Amino acid sequence: MNQRTLRNSYSFEGKGLHTGKFTHMTVCPAPENTGIRFLRTDISDSAYIDALATNVSNTARSTTISQNGASVVTIEHIMSALTGLGVDNAVVKLDNEEVPILDGSASYYIKAISADGLLEQNAERKYIEIAESHEVTNEKSGSYIRISPADHFSIDLTLDFESKVLGIQKVHWDESTDYSAEIGICRTFVFFHEIEFLASQGLVKGGDVDNAIVIVEHPVTEAQLENICRIFNKEKVEITANGYLNNLELHFADECGRHKLLDMLGDLRLAGGFPKVHIEAFKSGHTINTNAAKAIINLTK
Repeated sequence: MNQRTLRNSYSFEGKGLHTGKFTHMTVCPAPENTGIRFLRTDISDSAYIDALATNVSNTARSTTISQNGASVVTIEHIMSALTGLGVDNAVVKLDNEEVPILDGSASYYIKAISADGLLEQNAERKYIEIAESHEVTNEKSGSYIRISPADHFSIDLTLDFESKVLGIQKVHWDESTDYSAEIGICRTFVFFHEIEFLASQGLVKGGDVDNAIVIVEHPVTEAQLENICRIFNKEKVEITANGYLNNLELHFADECGRHKLLDMLGDLRLAGGFPKVHIEAFKSGHTINTNAAKAIINLTK
Protein backbone atom coordinates (compact mmCIF):
# COMPACT_ATOMS: atom_id res chain seq x y z
CA MET A 1 0.00 0.00 0.00
CA ASN A 2 1.19 3.50 -0.81
CA GLN A 3 1.19 6.40 1.62
CA ARG A 4 -1.78 8.74 1.67
CA THR A 5 -2.42 12.33 2.63
CA LEU A 6 -5.39 14.72 2.64
CA ARG A 7 -6.86 16.14 -0.56
CA ASN A 8 -7.57 19.52 1.08
CA SER A 9 -7.01 21.44 4.29
CA TYR A 10 -9.75 21.31 6.94
CA SER A 11 -10.34 23.90 9.66
CA PHE A 12 -11.90 23.43 13.09
CA GLU A 13 -12.32 25.70 16.07
CA GLY A 14 -13.48 25.50 19.66
CA LYS A 15 -12.42 25.35 23.28
CA GLY A 16 -10.00 22.84 24.70
CA LEU A 17 -11.38 20.29 27.15
CA HIS A 18 -8.82 20.94 29.88
CA THR A 19 -7.49 24.46 29.32
CA GLY A 20 -10.81 25.93 28.15
CA LYS A 21 -8.79 28.03 25.67
CA PHE A 22 -10.28 28.73 22.23
CA THR A 23 -8.22 27.35 19.37
CA HIS A 24 -8.34 27.58 15.59
CA MET A 25 -6.91 24.40 14.05
CA THR A 26 -6.26 23.44 10.42
CA VAL A 27 -5.31 19.94 9.32
CA CYS A 28 -3.25 20.14 6.14
CA PRO A 29 -1.85 17.76 3.48
CA ALA A 30 1.84 16.92 3.81
CA PRO A 31 4.55 15.41 1.57
CA GLU A 32 5.54 11.76 1.60
CA ASN A 33 7.38 10.52 4.69
CA THR A 34 6.32 13.52 6.81
CA GLY A 35 4.26 11.49 9.26
CA ILE A 36 2.04 13.53 11.57
CA ARG A 37 3.41 16.87 12.79
CA PHE A 38 1.82 19.64 14.84
CA LEU A 39 2.70 23.31 14.34
CA ARG A 40 2.06 26.01 16.97
CA THR A 41 1.52 28.96 14.64
CA ASP A 42 1.05 31.30 17.62
CA ILE A 43 4.67 30.69 18.62
CA SER A 44 6.43 30.73 15.24
CA ASP A 45 6.30 29.24 11.77
CA SER A 46 8.90 26.69 12.84
CA ALA A 47 7.40 25.57 16.18
CA TYR A 48 6.86 21.98 15.05
CA ILE A 49 6.17 19.06 17.37
CA ASP A 50 6.55 15.60 15.89
CA ALA A 51 3.79 13.20 16.90
CA LEU A 52 6.07 10.63 18.49
CA ALA A 53 5.96 8.84 21.83
CA THR A 54 9.42 10.18 22.64
CA ASN A 55 7.85 13.65 22.73
CA VAL A 56 5.08 12.77 25.22
CA SER A 57 5.33 15.17 28.15
CA ASN A 58 2.07 14.67 30.06
CA THR A 59 -0.66 12.02 30.21
CA ALA A 60 -2.95 13.48 32.91
CA ARG A 61 -6.42 12.76 31.45
CA SER A 62 -5.17 13.39 27.89
CA THR A 63 -1.99 13.13 25.83
CA THR A 64 0.38 16.09 25.53
CA ILE A 65 3.45 16.22 23.29
CA SER A 66 6.26 18.77 23.56
CA GLN A 67 9.33 19.66 21.51
CA ASN A 68 11.73 22.62 21.60
CA GLY A 69 9.61 24.51 24.12
CA ALA A 70 6.29 24.07 22.28
CA SER A 71 3.46 21.80 23.45
CA VAL A 72 0.11 20.55 22.19
CA VAL A 73 -2.49 19.17 24.60
CA THR A 74 -5.19 16.54 23.95
CA ILE A 75 -3.91 15.25 20.62
CA GLU A 76 -5.45 11.77 20.85
CA HIS A 77 -8.73 12.39 18.99
CA ILE A 78 -7.24 13.98 15.87
CA MET A 79 -4.45 11.37 15.93
CA SER A 80 -7.07 8.64 16.14
CA ALA A 81 -9.05 10.09 13.23
CA LEU A 82 -5.97 10.30 11.01
CA THR A 83 -5.07 6.72 11.93
CA GLY A 84 -8.57 5.28 11.58
CA LEU A 85 -9.01 6.96 8.19
CA GLY A 86 -5.59 5.77 6.98
CA VAL A 87 -3.73 9.10 6.70
CA ASP A 88 0.07 8.70 6.66
CA ASN A 89 1.11 12.33 6.31
CA ALA A 90 -0.45 15.53 7.68
CA VAL A 91 0.46 18.78 9.43
CA VAL A 92 -1.89 20.01 12.15
CA LYS A 93 -1.63 23.79 12.65
CA LEU A 94 -2.94 25.41 15.85
CA ASP A 95 -2.95 28.96 17.21
CA ASN A 96 -3.19 27.85 20.84
CA GLU A 97 -2.01 25.00 23.04
CA GLU A 98 -4.95 22.58 23.07
CA VAL A 99 -6.79 20.76 20.30
CA PRO A 100 -10.51 21.72 20.31
CA ILE A 101 -12.65 19.08 22.02
CA LEU A 102 -15.61 19.66 19.65
CA ASP A 103 -18.23 17.01 20.56
CA GLY A 104 -15.75 14.80 22.46
CA SER A 105 -15.27 12.33 19.60
CA ALA A 106 -13.54 12.29 16.20
CA SER A 107 -16.77 12.75 14.25
CA TYR A 108 -16.09 16.31 13.00
CA TYR A 109 -12.75 15.21 11.53
CA ILE A 110 -14.29 12.13 9.94
CA LYS A 111 -17.10 14.08 8.28
CA ALA A 112 -14.78 16.71 6.82
CA ILE A 113 -11.99 14.42 5.59
CA SER A 114 -14.20 11.59 4.32
CA ALA A 115 -16.20 13.95 2.09
CA ASP A 116 -13.16 14.36 -0.19
CA GLY A 117 -11.37 11.05 0.28
CA LEU A 118 -7.59 10.75 0.51
CA LEU A 119 -4.81 11.44 -1.96
CA GLU A 120 -2.55 8.49 -2.74
CA GLN A 121 1.14 9.32 -2.81
CA ASN A 122 4.02 7.66 -4.64
CA ALA A 123 6.00 6.28 -1.70
CA GLU A 124 5.09 2.98 -0.10
CA ARG A 125 3.74 2.94 3.44
CA LYS A 126 6.41 1.92 5.94
CA TYR A 127 4.77 -0.42 8.42
CA ILE A 128 6.23 -0.81 11.89
CA GLU A 129 7.11 -4.44 12.52
CA ILE A 130 8.39 -5.93 15.76
CA ALA A 131 10.43 -9.07 16.36
CA GLU A 132 9.08 -10.21 19.73
CA SER A 133 6.18 -9.88 22.14
CA HIS A 134 6.21 -7.48 25.06
CA GLU A 135 3.96 -6.53 27.97
CA VAL A 136 3.56 -3.11 29.56
CA THR A 137 1.97 -3.12 33.00
CA ASN A 138 0.87 -0.84 35.82
CA GLU A 139 0.81 -2.77 39.09
CA LYS A 140 -1.08 -0.02 40.95
CA SER A 141 -4.06 0.01 38.58
CA GLY A 142 -3.78 -3.60 37.41
CA SER A 143 -3.74 -2.42 33.80
CA TYR A 144 -1.69 -4.05 31.07
CA ILE A 145 -1.07 -3.92 27.34
CA ARG A 146 0.27 -7.03 25.63
CA ILE A 147 1.96 -6.38 22.28
CA SER A 148 2.49 -9.25 19.83
CA PRO A 149 3.91 -9.38 16.29
CA ALA A 150 1.16 -9.78 13.67
CA ASP A 151 0.45 -9.56 9.95
CA HIS A 152 -1.91 -6.63 10.52
CA PHE A 153 -2.89 -4.12 13.20
CA SER A 154 -5.65 -5.18 15.63
CA ILE A 155 -6.78 -4.39 19.17
CA ASP A 156 -8.83 -6.26 21.76
CA LEU A 157 -9.61 -3.94 24.66
CA THR A 158 -11.40 -4.51 27.96
CA LEU A 159 -12.83 -1.59 29.93
CA ASP A 160 -13.38 -2.28 33.62
CA PHE A 161 -13.88 0.55 36.11
CA GLU A 162 -15.76 -1.75 38.51
CA SER A 163 -18.77 0.38 37.62
CA LYS A 164 -22.34 -0.75 38.03
CA VAL A 165 -23.37 1.67 35.27
CA LEU A 166 -20.75 0.68 32.68
CA GLY A 167 -20.12 -2.92 33.64
CA ILE A 168 -17.29 -4.68 31.79
CA GLN A 169 -17.05 -3.71 28.12
CA LYS A 170 -15.02 -5.68 25.56
CA VAL A 171 -14.36 -4.08 22.19
CA HIS A 172 -12.40 -5.03 19.06
CA TRP A 173 -10.83 -3.14 16.17
CA ASP A 174 -8.89 -4.28 13.14
CA GLU A 175 -8.28 -2.93 9.66
CA SER A 176 -11.64 -4.26 8.44
CA THR A 177 -13.59 -2.34 11.10
CA ASP A 178 -15.60 0.66 9.89
CA TYR A 179 -13.79 3.23 12.01
CA SER A 180 -16.03 6.10 10.94
CA ALA A 181 -19.30 4.42 11.91
CA GLU A 182 -18.25 2.21 14.82
CA ILE A 183 -15.37 3.92 16.65
CA GLY A 184 -14.78 7.51 15.58
CA ILE A 185 -18.21 8.81 16.64
CA CYS A 186 -17.84 7.60 20.23
CA ARG A 187 -17.51 10.39 22.81
CA THR A 188 -15.19 10.89 25.74
CA PHE A 189 -16.55 10.21 29.21
CA VAL A 190 -16.03 11.08 32.84
CA PHE A 191 -17.48 9.93 36.15
CA PHE A 192 -19.57 12.52 38.01
CA HIS A 193 -17.59 12.00 41.21
CA GLU A 194 -14.34 12.89 39.40
CA ILE A 195 -15.44 16.26 38.03
CA GLU A 196 -15.03 18.37 41.18
CA PHE A 197 -11.54 16.94 41.76
CA LEU A 198 -10.49 17.47 38.14
CA ALA A 199 -11.76 21.05 38.26
CA SER A 200 -9.77 21.64 41.46
CA GLN A 201 -6.65 20.44 39.60
CA GLY A 202 -7.14 23.02 36.87
CA LEU A 203 -8.53 20.49 34.38
CA VAL A 204 -11.85 20.20 32.47
CA LYS A 205 -12.10 24.01 32.13
CA GLY A 206 -13.76 23.38 28.78
CA GLY A 207 -15.81 20.41 29.96
CA ASP A 208 -19.51 20.31 29.22
CA VAL A 209 -22.37 17.84 29.07
CA ASP A 210 -22.35 18.59 25.33
CA ASN A 211 -18.82 17.22 24.81
CA ALA A 212 -18.59 14.38 27.33
CA ILE A 213 -20.64 11.47 28.62
CA VAL A 214 -21.06 11.97 32.38
CA ILE A 215 -21.57 8.75 34.35
CA VAL A 216 -23.27 8.98 37.76
CA GLU A 217 -22.09 6.07 39.87
CA HIS A 218 -22.98 7.19 43.41
CA PRO A 219 -25.82 9.11 45.10
CA VAL A 220 -25.52 12.85 44.47
CA THR A 221 -26.54 15.75 46.72
CA GLU A 222 -28.26 18.95 45.60
CA ALA A 223 -25.10 20.85 46.53
CA GLN A 224 -23.03 18.65 44.22
CA LEU A 225 -25.51 19.17 41.37
CA GLU A 226 -25.32 22.93 41.90
CA ASN A 227 -21.52 22.80 41.84
CA ILE A 228 -21.53 20.79 38.60
CA CYS A 229 -23.89 23.38 37.08
CA ARG A 230 -21.35 26.04 38.04
CA ILE A 231 -18.41 24.09 36.59
CA PHE A 232 -20.27 23.35 33.34
CA ASN A 233 -21.95 26.78 33.25
CA LYS A 234 -25.42 25.22 33.04
CA GLU A 235 -28.64 26.35 34.67
CA LYS A 236 -29.73 22.79 35.38
CA VAL A 237 -28.51 19.21 35.05
CA GLU A 238 -30.49 16.03 35.62
CA ILE A 239 -29.60 12.40 36.33
CA THR A 240 -31.32 9.69 34.29
CA ALA A 241 -32.55 6.41 35.70
CA ASN A 242 -29.77 4.50 33.91
CA GLY A 243 -27.01 6.59 35.50
CA TYR A 244 -26.12 9.29 32.97
CA LEU A 245 -26.40 13.05 33.11
CA ASN A 246 -28.95 15.02 31.07
CA ASN A 247 -30.98 12.30 29.30
CA LEU A 248 -27.99 11.30 27.25
CA GLU A 249 -28.63 8.90 24.38
CA LEU A 250 -25.66 6.59 23.80
CA HIS A 251 -24.54 5.80 20.27
CA PHE A 252 -23.81 2.23 21.46
CA ALA A 253 -24.35 0.40 24.73
CA ASP A 254 -20.55 0.08 24.92
CA GLU A 255 -19.77 3.61 23.66
CA CYS A 256 -17.34 4.24 26.53
CA GLY A 257 -15.35 1.11 25.70
CA ARG A 258 -15.29 2.15 22.05
CA HIS A 259 -14.03 5.59 23.03
CA LYS A 260 -11.21 3.97 24.96
CA LEU A 261 -10.33 2.19 21.71
CA LEU A 262 -10.51 5.52 19.85
CA ASP A 263 -8.02 6.96 22.34
CA MET A 264 -5.73 3.97 22.05
CA LEU A 265 -5.57 4.21 18.27
CA GLY A 266 -4.49 7.83 18.61
CA ASP A 267 -1.93 7.14 21.32
CA LEU A 268 -0.41 4.10 19.59
CA ARG A 269 0.06 6.14 16.40
CA LEU A 270 2.81 7.87 18.39
CA ALA A 271 4.93 4.82 17.58
CA GLY A 272 5.53 6.73 14.34
CA GLY A 273 3.25 4.99 11.86
CA PHE A 274 0.99 1.99 11.36
CA PRO A 275 2.25 -0.94 13.47
CA LYS A 276 1.78 -4.57 12.47
CA VAL A 277 0.92 -5.77 15.96
CA HIS A 278 -1.89 -7.33 17.93
CA ILE A 279 -2.76 -5.46 21.12
CA GLU A 280 -4.52 -6.98 24.10
CA ALA A 281 -5.39 -4.17 26.52
CA PHE A 282 -6.94 -4.20 29.98
CA LYS A 283 -7.86 -0.96 31.79
CA SER A 284 -6.06 1.18 29.23
CA GLY A 285 -5.32 4.88 29.65
CA HIS A 286 -3.07 7.51 28.13
CA THR A 287 -0.05 6.71 30.32
CA ILE A 288 0.07 3.01 29.56
CA ASN A 289 -0.95 3.61 25.93
CA THR A 290 1.94 5.97 25.28
CA ASN A 291 4.33 3.66 27.17
CA ALA A 292 3.20 0.91 24.81
CA ALA A 293 3.93 3.19 21.84
CA LYS A 294 7.43 3.73 23.22
CA ALA A 295 7.83 -0.04 23.62
CA ILE A 296 6.84 -0.58 19.98
CA ILE A 297 9.50 1.93 18.91
CA ASN A 298 12.10 0.04 20.95
CA LEU A 299 10.95 -3.32 19.59
CA THR A 300 11.00 -2.26 15.93
CA LYS A 301 13.03 -4.57 13.74
